[in-house]
Amino acid sequence: MGDLYALDFDGVLCDSCGESSLSAVKAAKVRWPSLFDGVDSTLEDWIVDQMHIVRPVVETGYENVLLVRLLLETRKPSIRKSSVSEGLTVEGILENWSKLKPVIIEEWGVQRDALIDLFGKVRDEWMEKDLPTWIGANRFYPGVPDALKFASSSIYIVTTKQSRFADALLRELAGVTIPPERIYGLGTGPKVEVLKQLQNKPEHRGLTLHFVEDRLATLKNVIKDPELDGWNLYLGDWGYNTQKERQEAASIPRIRILELSAFSKKLK
Repeated sequence: MGDLYALDFDGVLCDSCGESSLSAVKAAKVRWPSLFDGVDSTLEDWIVDQMHIVRPVVETGYENVLLVRLLLETRKPSIRKSSVSEGLTVEGILENWSKLKPVIIEEWGVQRDALIDLFGKVRDEWMEKDLPTWIGANRFYPGVPDALKFASSSIYIVTTKQSRFADALLRELAGVTIPPERIYGLGTGPKVEVLKQLQNKPEHRGLTLHFVEDRLATLKNVIKDPELDGWNLYLGDWGYNTQKERQEAASIPRIRILELSAFSKKLK
């Protein structure tokens, strides 16, 4: 009958870590200007470097802005407003982000929705002012654009990124047009709910269902929901996950660890 692939975007199709880190620094400067007084380019570069290491913890883009401030607080004791930043390492962030996040949100008085709006606005302004450098701060993983162009399967994008950014990157950087109704971005509901919508569409009856994701936590949520037992689940080992997470995934029967070359072949 054919195959349906639901694909995560960041960490599966596109390495957007450079762009999201730079956008997060810009957004943090807008949100907390006084904290960045006296922050030189060396410290900013250090933050962006560390952001590549802690990227696996990010579920939704706005969390990048929280991470920028948290990393800054670990380096500048004078601006500390959170009880968790003293002595915190990147390993500590990787291990404990789900516990740290609610603490800093409360201690900094942050509104999640306001931060999502700000992060989107900063990216929109960057795209308007200088689209080539915004596009250039992202890269598709090798072989992915061609695999998407020549895919014989039904392709859907299921992402926590705002749809307009995924769409712009697909068109401008990968040269791929995916109809907007096939891109489920931030605001379309949790991924488990999107997968249910996809499997329940009459036109998808009889298709073999595949979900490719780079976050182990997301795949575990799918496994918890018996309604989604029909999905084949894959963890992309080239994406934003850690060695420890890949080892855990390998011990879970429902999850297959996928390499990039095998992924591109599957889509074709």
